[in-house]
Amino acid sequence: MEAYIYDAIRTVRGKGNRKGALVGITPVELATQVLVELREKHELDTTQVEDVILGCVGQVMDQGANIAKTAAQHSGYGDHLCGVSLNRFCGSGLESINQAAAYVRAGFRNLLVAGGVESMSRVKMGSDGGGMFMDPAVAIPGRIVPQGISADLIASKYGYSRQEVDEYAYESQMRASRADAEGRFVSRIPVKDINGIPVLETDENIRPNTTLEALAELKPSFAMMGAMAGYDEVAIDRYPEVEEIEHVHHAGNSSAIVDGAAIALVGNKQAGEALGLKPRFRILAAAIHGTDPTMMLVGPAPASRKALKQAGMQKEDIDLFEVNEAFAAVPLRFMQDMGVPFDKVNVNGGAIAMGHPLGATGCMLTSTLMDELERRDLNTGLVTLCIGGGMGIATIIERV
Repeated sequence: MEAYIYDAIRTVRGKGNRKGALVGITPVELATQVLVELREKHELDTTQVEDVILGCVGQVMDQGANIAKTAAQHSGYGDHLCGVSLNRFCGSGLESINQAAAYVRAGFRNLLVAGGVESMSRVKMGSDGGGMFMDPAVAIPGRIVPQGISADLIASKYGYSRQEVDEYAYESQMRASRADAEGRFVSRIPVKDINGIPVLETDENIRPNTTLEALAELKPSFAMMGAMAGYDEVAIDRYPEVEEIEHVHHAGNSSAIVDGAAIALVGNKQAGEALGLKPRFRILAAAIHGTDPTMMLVGPAPASRKALKQAGMQKEDIDLFEVNEAFAAVPLRFMQDMGVPFDKVNVNGGAIAMGHPLGATGCMLTSTLMDELERRDLNTGLVTLCIGGGMGIATIIERV
């Protein structure tokens, strides 16, 4: 049985700090607003929606107590609607779509909402703790390092200079600025307050005035951490061919911390026909792949190869790629490893420009990819993200 995406929408992204425009909007409200938009846009008979799967990484405080079911209840879809929250770190928003597709293809569900939410201004990254990063008995023998150290390790091993990562970051900002100005993010919605008045109508972190000169002035974010906490030594011990860690990543060439939510409506053909909905895309393949936790951010390429093999496709069969820009070195490594040209990757910018609301990003990338494939009258796309702890995830979609 085929699994289709009938629609995918996302909120604008607000800066994830006390000065961000969305700090006053709870994550439950962020998720609820995309649910309500989906219902109103399609005059959706919500009694036919069986489940809500939401990715959310920091499942504590405002994001605790199964935020998926909380948002489902708050949305007015009906008491029948169930919800489950999942955490595959940065891949959570895409994992939710993949799990929804698996339910549909197995015949266990007919119609689901899948996506993610993260309010990083209200629930700080790392608020949920965890043995992987907090317990020396786990981290030391596992040679687990912070993600920023891993990104700098990738740059050092594969020779990406400070200038190269800054040039990539600059291009991300320019592409996002053009896309924003030209109205390419057609599935993006504003976030409103309790009176229905928009509080943010564009992605708050896009900086069209970015220059390479300004990026060059920013100090590396992870040099002190690497030296004083000994993480550089851990990385070099695992990769002795790297004589020295070159710390090239900083706030300007790493993903921005933001708030936001996104959802996709996933179902089988019969569910769509019953509701008068036309599918936009078919989900062809979904794959995950593990990597070592020291160089934990190189999972997108092997995960993508698995997905391509599953679909019986070659990389040349993919029209556009969305690769999450956790750090500039991640898409640079993906393009080099896969032999994919930059003009097919993140054509409307990425998380360096617009931000990475952890649990929602995978679904946001899917929405962006769908919009752009339709705009260009193309057919196939691949979404992939690196994931903390050493994982990668990839999904291939095809236009219907």
